[in-house]
Amino acid sequence: MKKILGIGNALVDVLIHIEDDNILAQNKLDKGGMVMIDADRKREIHEAIRDFEQACATGGSTSNTIHGLARLGAPAGYIGKIGRDEMGEFFRREMRRFGVTPHLVESDVDTGIATTFISADAERTFATYLGAAAMMTPEELDAEVIGQYDCIHVEGYLIFNHDLILRVCQIAKEKGLRISMDMASYNIIEANYDFVKMLLTDYVDIIFANEEEAKAFTGKEGVEALNVLSEYCPIAIVKIGKDGSLIKMNGEITTIAPVDAVRRDTTGAGDIYASGFLYGLLNDYSAQKAGDLASYLSAKMIEVIGAKLPDEVWNDVKCKFFE
Repeated sequence: MKKILGIGNALVDVLIHIEDDNILAQNKLDKGGMVMIDADRKREIHEAIRDFEQACATGGSTSNTIHGLARLGAPAGYIGKIGRDEMGEFFRREMRRFGVTPHLVESDVDTGIATTFISADAERTFATYLGAAAMMTPEELDAEVIGQYDCIHVEGYLIFNHDLILRVCQIAKEKGLRISMDMASYNIIEANYDFVKMLLTDYVDIIFANEEEAKAFTGKEGVEALNVLSEYCPIAIVKIGKDGSLIKMNGEITTIAPVDAVRRDTTGAGDIYASGFLYGLLNDYSAQKAGDLASYLSAKMIEVIGAKLPDEVWNDVKCKFFE
């Protein structure tokens, strides 16, 4: 089977269920919001929650996608930067536990942590410390490692680091890899429009976008946005929420129906969609079959809290699609 590599912000998700919102007020966090924090603020918050029950998982958009690919059975690797600390070792250990080959650079800066407060009404509040994850440099990339793979999935959040993402794409093209990218966020597209256009024109082969991201780049919606994206990339995917998704591949448009699900938490739904579609692509699935797998996985993801599917869901996926 073809091998896939991911590169992104290596974060540890720390999930905390709270009975009331007092801890949010005490730490000056707006319920339902997301705030970027520095190392001192991160330490203050973690001191305040030390007596709370906590659950940890590997995080970051591409990390989630690569995790899903490995659970599906794809040979997968991951590039990121972690600290020489307990959270960094946790990230490395969890990658290996689920079958991902970690290609991690180490730093004296703390490992990035996304602290997530889950209120009784299921509202989520985020305090994100990027730490070591945001400090990777182009010089730390290993071209020989990248050359061991057939495809690379690039996190859109890396667009803030122009030099890094450009060098990744250059190496991947030199080594003959297909390049997949998730647009990540409409505000990133708006703030870096010309740079994103250059990446799509010169490097990216597979582009994933939701409705807002597609509109931010193309100024259009639905099929019209898909058609514009396909002028830049041979394979374009636009996710249209409860209405499913659209894929343009080999010049043909395929409409992927949504899968009924009880919506509990949308975190990771787009990441796991990419897992399903890319797995199909690695195995020469049709656009319809790859999209159906992607749609099913994303529906299952919104039914759980957090960005990882439990074992029983993976068992159901394998029974439904592989037997």
